Amino acid sequence: MEKNKKAKEKQDKSAVASNLRDFFIDGLKDIYYAENALVKTLPKMFEQATDQKLKTAIKDHLAQTKEQVVRLEKAFESMGEKAEAKQCHAIDGIIKEGEEIMNETAEGPVRDAGIIASAQKVEHYEIATYGTLAAFAKTLNERTALDLLLKTLGEEKKSDMLLSYIADTNLNSQAVDGKLQSKDLNAV
Repeated sequence: MEKNKKAKEKQDKSAVASNLRDFFIDGLKDIYYAENALVKTLPKMFEQATDQKLKTAIKDHLAQTKEQVVRLEKAFESMGEKAEAKQCHAIDGIIKEGEEIMNETAEGPVRDAGIIASAQKVEHYEIATYGTLAAFAKTLNERTALDLLLKTLGEEKKSDMLLSYIADTNLNSQAVDGKLQSKDLNAV
């Protein structure tokens, strides 16, 4: 038993990032996992959504996410690294929470509002991650990776704004009690 513990500790220490480049690559592996997990999750969200604008946004974001996966593969390649995923517990938790929301809400505006809330948590995680990775790429003078990461960061910010727009233009008001409410309220 003690022997297995020591072997595990040795393995854990060999996986520890010892410099910014290692930490950067580890972050790329994390977001690569996350984007691939979203490629599997977005179709489920599409099926559960009822609002047409939301369905279109999810469908478009799925295509964009697939492009982002390819972009990450190019970032790895530009650094002479193999594209490899490392389990991202954060995205797993956000996805699990989103699935619970879809299971625990009635079909229609309330579920759609929940899908938007879940999707925005994903976007905010991605915005934070891509912003950090871009800063690392800049510091490490990884110009190709930086350009690829900044392109994706911009897309994630636009996706977040689109989700806010869809929620604010009518969907959240409908979710109040299933009736159409005033559209004159501004976003928070």
